[in-house]
Amino acid sequence: MATQLNLPIGVQAFGKIRTGGFYYVDKTPYLHQLIDEGSYYFLSRPRRFGKSLLLDTLKELFEANEPLFRGLYIHDRWDWQTRHPVIRLSFADGVMGSRQALDQHIEELLREHSERLGITLSNESIQGRFRELITGTHQQRGQRVVVLIDEYDKPILDNITDAVVARELREGLKNLYSVLKDADPHLKFCLLTGVSKFSKVSLFSGLNNLRDITLSRDYGAICGYTDEDIDTVFAPELPGLDRDQIRHWYNGYRWGDERLPSVYNPFDVLLLFQEREFRPYWFESATPTFLVKLLAERGLYTPRLDTLETEAALLGRFDVDEIATEALLFQTGYLTVHKVEQPMTGYWLYTLGYPNREVEASLNQALLPALGMPRAAQQRITLFRALQAHDLPALETHFKALFAGLPHDWYRNNPIAQYEGHYASVFYSHLAALGLAITVEDAGNTGRVDMTVDFNGHIYLFEFKVVEQVPEGKALRQLQDKGYADKYRGQGKPIHLIGVEFSREQRQIIAFDVLSL
Repeated sequence: MATQLNLPIGVQAFGKIRTGGFYYVDKTPYLHQLIDEGSYYFLSRPRRFGKSLLLDTLKELFEANEPLFRGLYIHDRWDWQTRHPVIRLSFADGVMGSRQALDQHIEELLREHSERLGITLSNESIQGRFRELITGTHQQRGQRVVVLIDEYDKPILDNITDAVVARELREGLKNLYSVLKDADPHLKFCLLTGVSKFSKVSLFSGLNNLRDITLSRDYGAICGYTDEDIDTVFAPELPGLDRDQIRHWYNGYRWGDERLPSVYNPFDVLLLFQEREFRPYWFESATPTFLVKLLAERGLYTPRLDTLETEAALLGRFDVDEIATEALLFQTGYLTVHKVEQPMTGYWLYTLGYPNREVEASLNQALLPALGMPRAAQQRITLFRALQAHDLPALETHFKALFAGLPHDWYRNNPIAQYEGHYASVFYSHLAALGLAITVEDAGNTGRVDMTVDFNGHIYLFEFKVVEQVPEGKALRQLQDKGYADKYRGQGKPIHLIGVEFSREQRQIIAFDVLSL
């Protein structure tokens, strides 16, 4: 059996990992291919996905620190006699709330690198000093320069709810990145990483040779851990943990079509191995409040989040003045690619959905107050107890009380309260927040049932209808007539058909019809 090593939680220094007895998943095959194929790259990945470690690995590679790479894929495929100077700029630390603070941070970075590399900077402007640093380093060292930029977009994202400040910071970063356009004769390699993908026009104007590998099938697993990594590299950590639950809770991120291997967020997996408990480690580490606020303002129909269709162009439509909902959820890691289609030449269609149980449960928990449930935590306990006891009358009582308690102001102020979808959103998000195995629009031979819940040995099939003031029994009849239960009969579990009817005028559940099979 393999020996247990140290868990690299929060360790972003490649040298420390390689010399400190830490687990390491070899990403150098991707780096070898990346360097072999080109010179200018952009990569977007959610937070805590290993982007900083990736950049540090590149730094050590170009600086030819050969001992660190012994035993790795790239060791026998690299020229260790050539050392390239590296300029690494990071915006990961601190919050810059003004253009002045951003410029000061950039000045400090440039000064630090100029002193380390022994380059005298005489220009006064930021772009002039950055250009001078690159050209001077090339001339002095005799080798072209490597530029690595970590969290290139963080200053903007930290201020995204203040459009005026965000635009000022965007212009400040654009001023810096514009230098790369004419620095080609002096650059060996360049990689910018961040969470979001701002349009080239707004931030990388003129940098036409920058290849975006975010959705490239060749680099889908350049960050994160695959199933194979979990089963081999981390094999000593697996005893005592349910392997299927690890997969359901933390796997599922994909940046390409469904044929690509999905990956785990490293932060989740490492914390799981340390704590030995299934918890939403990644979600709890830093959920942006602006995300929940924006989703609430737009009145998102939450049951559709697991089957959200979008065009490829919308996934990259992210800017201070225009943030597409699809792009926001995808780039921040709350949705991932489930399916890619090309229905006609040049037209790409993406189906997005939750990557795993952790994100589905946690995001819906965060959205519940915006759906009119400020006491969501206490209400979830009542819901859980009813399901745990398979007490269907208690479940009916609970949901009727839940809808009766929705504030009147919520109906008046929330965009989706005008439409039928808000009833299903409240119902679904309340259940999803428990981390249950839920399928929305569950397809069978005769159609799609609105929602299926598989919990504690029982299967619950829900159908929702909005009717006038008198219960009509339509929801339960549809469940029966369509034979939605047929696909589950072979599992040997009790099946409960539940038809839920809402009155638009009364804003309440007026029918909760149950048939147990």
